[in-house]
Amino acid sequence: MGRRAGRSARLKERAQKSALSAPFTTRQIQAVRLIDDAAVAIIERNADRILDEIGMEFRGDPETLDLFRAHGARVSGERVRFDPGWCRDRIRAAPSVFSQAARNPARSVQIGGDAQVFAPSFGPPFVHDMEKGRRYATLEDFGNITRLHYSLSAVNHSGGVVVEPVDVPVPLRHLHMAHAHLTLSDKPFMGAVTAPERARDTIEMCRIAMGADFVDRNCVLYSVVNTNAPLVMDETMLWALKEYARAGQCTVVSPFVLGGAMSPVTVAATLAQVLAEVMASVALIQLIRPGAPAVFGTFFSPISLKTGAPTFGTPEGTQFQMCAKTLADRLGLPFHSVGGLTASKVPDAQAGYESQAQLMGAVLAGVNFIIHATGCLEGLLTTGYEKIVMDADRCSAMSRLVQGVDFSEAAQAMDAFFEVEPGGHFLGTQHTRDNFETAFWMGDMSDNGTFEQWSAEGADWQHERASARVKQILRDYEPPAMDVATREALDEFVTRRSREIEGERT
Repeated sequence: MGRRAGRSARLKERAQKSALSAPFTTRQIQAVRLIDDAAVAIIERNADRILDEIGMEFRGDPETLDLFRAHGARVSGERVRFDPGWCRDRIRAAPSVFSQAARNPARSVQIGGDAQVFAPSFGPPFVHDMEKGRRYATLEDFGNITRLHYSLSAVNHSGGVVVEPVDVPVPLRHLHMAHAHLTLSDKPFMGAVTAPERARDTIEMCRIAMGADFVDRNCVLYSVVNTNAPLVMDETMLWALKEYARAGQCTVVSPFVLGGAMSPVTVAATLAQVLAEVMASVALIQLIRPGAPAVFGTFFSPISLKTGAPTFGTPEGTQFQMCAKTLADRLGLPFHSVGGLTASKVPDAQAGYESQAQLMGAVLAGVNFIIHATGCLEGLLTTGYEKIVMDADRCSAMSRLVQGVDFSEAAQAMDAFFEVEPGGHFLGTQHTRDNFETAFWMGDMSDNGTFEQWSAEGADWQHERASARVKQILRDYEPPAMDVATREALDEFVTRRSREIEGERT
């Protein structure tokens, strides 16, 4: 028990130190590029042809169709067609780099440029832990998972629907989720997109927590709308896009594509389709409010052509991300894509291999905002408690990777060579003593001791160590400070809006 207690104390001390780390990673290495100029020209030409000759449907909103028509797009029913170059001309108004402000300014993140942000999984209705197994998520789970991500310095963002709290009625969930993000964490978070009034409520809650003038002048919400591939933006996503664009908040346009079902079976064809959908939708954002922040997003998963099920950690998924990043750069937009996805049902070897492959691909591709970086199980049907802390450890390692190699004078360590005779060792040199805590990346979840030491400490597998760490983090959690009057105003808003919404339903 003494050795376990010592390990726990070391982890706690390391967590306290890492809490002071930068709010996002600044890349020092180049992204891997898989697409040359000739291939880029092919994809862009095909995307232009899709938009010109086939077009994209924007359903359920005549106002959007009128806006497109007024600016020279060709509208027939709900189908909108665009002359080549029309969308790119509008997209130029969008910023290539912007900041998302957090309630705590020290935790604000840069979106785009050389910044890389790691964010939680989004949307699972189930949770899993090693004691209770798989079950429907509750508001208590939502709060605990928000506390975990707040406490993990490798995770830069509080996320959005980290799980669906199924014990809360659907029309009220957005209120309780935004309340949790604003009170249990002070990292930036994502807005609701399932109805326009839910988007408006989220914006209003940010105004209460951060000040109305500040919200009107700054991006404080990062919200993802998915197209219904192929080539459809439905009314739910469309209305949310309009609310956030009008408020000057960030909208990520992320076509949700299962390759082979919602796009052709090749990476090249899917790239053209996704580029077309993003260009048309981001152009709309700029028509609504020129200069509103927008992001090129992707969610691409090939399906198994044997079973029809989504697959994760595949070569094609990584190839797609690397090529799409180049297309986003060409448009001058930040790039958003997926991280540690897995089809595994539990945090086992399959989960580790698939998630690491997908996360490494995103990191090497240069994705600016990596969603689903932590917690994914069962193809995003489940968030795993242990998986969150295991994945956060990998995010920490990937963050260290992209910071590159230090070639400063101190890192060259020439003095150390003159302290050590040939055949000696460097363990006792001044350089080692000065740098031993930070010289090499040290994870929180891997056991690097001897077999004998591991056995003496309980012979725990990683998921067992992760379970203990989750409990320790939740025990040690302390909420971020919030002004009492602000907290009371948020509580009152949730109570009032809940009554109003419930009244509308009866």
